[in-house]
Amino acid sequence: MLLIEELQEEVHKIKMRNKRVEADKAWETSWARKIVISMLTYVVIVIFFYFMQLPNPLINASVPALGFLLSTLTIPLFKNFG
Repeated sequence: MLLIEELQEEVHKIKMRNKRVEADKAWETSWARKIVISMLTYVVIVIFFYFMQLPNPLINASVPALGFLLSTLTIPLFKNFG
């Protein structure tokens, strides 16, 4: 009976791991992740532009953030194309 219990425990561990992997995969492809990365990119670049004393850091920092969002939209197109 010990072997059956060990196998059941292994199956349980595998199922729990699969749930974690599925949740990680869902996060990797989610819009929430893309928006969070875009916002963080924007904030970091605003700070950088501000300290570099570049003109209009609030407006100019939107270019890389929007570029990131656009790149996330085009990657699936190129994946399906190739």
